[in-house]
Amino acid sequence: MMPSVTLPCHMSIFHSVPPTRHGITTNFYIPMARPLPGLVEALRAAGRRCGMIHNWEPLRDLSRPEMLAYAYFREPPAGPDVAHPAYDEDVAEQAVRAIAGGGFDFLFVYLGGVDAAGHAYGWMSDGYLEQVERLDKALGAVAAALPADASIVVQSDHGGHGRSHGTDQPEDMTIPWLAAGPGIRAGHTIAAPVSLLDTAPTVARMLDVAPPADWEGRAVEEIFAQ
Repeated sequence: MMPSVTLPCHMSIFHSVPPTRHGITTNFYIPMARPLPGLVEALRAAGRRCGMIHNWEPLRDLSRPEMLAYAYFREPPAGPDVAHPAYDEDVAEQAVRAIAGGGFDFLFVYLGGVDAAGHAYGWMSDGYLEQVERLDKALGAVAAALPADASIVVQSDHGGHGRSHGTDQPEDMTIPWLAAGPGIRAGHTIAAPVSLLDTAPTVARMLDVAPPADWEGRAVEEIFAQ
């Protein structure tokens, strides 16, 4: 997705439209001239209970505040201390507590330490890969806390090269995209291309919610066992 920048990419993940439609092209939020229904709004309209846990403040604008049953923001420290618990461990611990409390149909968890490490040390540097290991541990704790009937989607919003991103280079545009849970084909490698626009429709399908007509993405059907 261009530009391969955090807020535009997240807006596309949640609203299943490219930046040319939602209008966000930088990390500064501007209200849409014609509001589009996002994932949280679609789930809330279907009676689903949604929560959001993150450590990057601009993500607060991914949905209207009144749509969320729960929201938690952990401000990370200033400076290059990407190993600080506020980046990933604290957010993961809060997610585990929220999951234990129950009652959520959809919980968005953003772990920003890897992005911070990319900017501080360079993508694929030793410092970056060390942060990937911390992320893996934090993500594992969240996954282990999920109930047996839960599904999970794990993805990035963008890649990176050097100490930056935002271009159409493959390093910036290529991301991991994984899904697991009941009814998801275990060990299956997705053959068809997957876009950021496909995440919201896929999550909606997992929760038996019809996607809004405005969305341009499609559910990644080949991950489902039936």
